[in-house]
Amino acid sequence: MKEEIVKLNVSDISDFPKHPFKINNDLNYEELKESIKENGILVPAIVRQKEDGNYEMISGHRRKKICEENGIEQIPCIIKNISDDEAVIMMVDSNLQRDKILPSEKAQAYKMKLDALNHQGKTLSPLGTKSSSVDEINDSKSQIYRYVRLTYLIPELLQLVDDTVLKDKRAVLTMGIRPAVELSYLTKDQQEMVYEEISYEDLTPSHVQAKRIRTLAENNELDSDKLESIFLEPKPNQQKRISFNEERIRKVLPKDLKDYKIEDFIIKAIENYSKTLALERGDSNDLEI
Repeated sequence: MKEEIVKLNVSDISDFPKHPFKINNDLNYEELKESIKENGILVPAIVRQKEDGNYEMISGHRRKKICEENGIEQIPCIIKNISDDEAVIMMVDSNLQRDKILPSEKAQAYKMKLDALNHQGKTLSPLGTKSSSVDEINDSKSQIYRYVRLTYLIPELLQLVDDTVLKDKRAVLTMGIRPAVELSYLTKDQQEMVYEEISYEDLTPSHVQAKRIRTLAENNELDSDKLESIFLEPKPNQQKRISFNEERIRKVLPKDLKDYKIEDFIIKAIENYSKTLALERGDSNDLEI
């Protein structure tokens, strides 16, 4: 049976409470905005009616915002008659189909869904069954529970995990989900101690190191000295290195320079620039008297 699509006033629709997904003005958002300007809203939003007669958005927050920004007063919607828990589950499943989702967004979304399932006396469906939802297909059960553990991290540590998606991992400090999960079992004070060490050493712990930190914390043996000794251990996959933005470098290189000659060109350019700086400083070994 085809569901009825109705037009509702945008002003009558409120955002979903504690909606975990941010609306970013990224390329996808701009493309959606242009599409709506040219063709209108092709995919109806999903809402449910509240006790006061107004509506609550379940899926369509970006479309609603674009309407507000462009003075579009009405939006096509499908109205669902569902409970609070059913609304949470539908909101999470529909939004997890986005192209780019931060670990912190997934973490909060999965936590909301698991809480809703617990209220209903249900658990995550086995993978591969007809009852499996979109998010359960994309992420295994164990991975879902890892994401939920991220909600126990202090904001500074959680940001390091988000930066694996937001930034170039070669240029900034980031932390993977598995070590972050281990650190999520630490108290707030212990996590702050770890973050202070991360900032000082400009390093994040490996999964193995994070497990050792967790063990020390659980045995009430974690202190700054032990943390420092763990962080100073050499890690082949996380040695400090110099990273460059290839796009910025190519903009200043000669257009006809072959790729295999780039390294020599940059080294010679640095050598010449270093000599110029030395002359400007008046270094004695670079001056002829």
